[in-house]
Amino acid sequence: MIVEGARSRRVSARNAGFQQWQSYLHNRSKRTKAGRFLVQGVRPITIAFDNDWPLESLLYRVGGPHLSDWARGVLDTTTIPTIGLVPDLIAELGEKTSTAPELIAVAKTRSTDLATWTPTGHAPVVVVFDRPTSPGNLGTLIRSANAFGAEAVVVCGHAADQFDPQCVRASTGSLFAIPVLRVSDARDVIAFRDRMQASGVPMSIVGTDEDGSSAVYDHDFTGGTILVIGNESRGMSAAWREGCDVVVNIPIGGAASSLGAPSAGAVSLYEIARQRREPLWRLE
Repeated sequence: MIVEGARSRRVSARNAGFQQWQSYLHNRSKRTKAGRFLVQGVRPITIAFDNDWPLESLLYRVGGPHLSDWARGVLDTTTIPTIGLVPDLIAELGEKTSTAPELIAVAKTRSTDLATWTPTGHAPVVVVFDRPTSPGNLGTLIRSANAFGAEAVVVCGHAADQFDPQCVRASTGSLFAIPVLRVSDARDVIAFRDRMQASGVPMSIVGTDEDGSSAVYDHDFTGGTILVIGNESRGMSAAWREGCDVVVNIPIGGAASSLGAPSAGAVSLYEIARQRREPLWRLE
């Protein structure tokens, strides 16, 4: 049971602390400077706990309907400081207009350096998103990468922030389950590929584009793969086109000229996972 004054307190006004949390919603520079971001939703919060993500505090709703068994269970068992917020305030932080959320986590940012990171699999899959502009699209691709067994997502160039609430929500918690790394440009990923090759882990860089030289299902993805997804509106940069070992396309029909970036990533990742579950007849 939460006891105010021990490790819990109550906030009922837009004080400095509340304004700081509020700034994490839409101000990237303040998120980056503070090294903090907000986690909204039952599944993202649960997966953050499951993966031992560093959490600074838990904000919980005071007043209104009784908390659910899930929320009460989290509050009664956690050792993380808890802070009660009145419904209007926690609703603002939850960005909901109809109902106030029960819990919001204030999490610490965490990053991994690609120059020192090493995958664990013998034929790892790493997904690169080249200069994504939409946090929601980035979160969706992180979710797909996690679902289809990729070991990491690499965000390349000046791009959307993985700690933006839109990205965290769109990832449905996958942000906390696989590493999301950031690099300046293609050279950093090519250096990673070369390091893996030197350590005995062959990896190829496979780009995706509507003008790719072969269909995605005709490429052998059973070896180590760095899958590159281009920017939502401009596709892969010239540096990535030059750096790729091969560029594949996804055959489509209808009036659409191409798939959106997250969809192209999901289709390609599905094909990679499919090939690794059973041999392709054309490769037998």
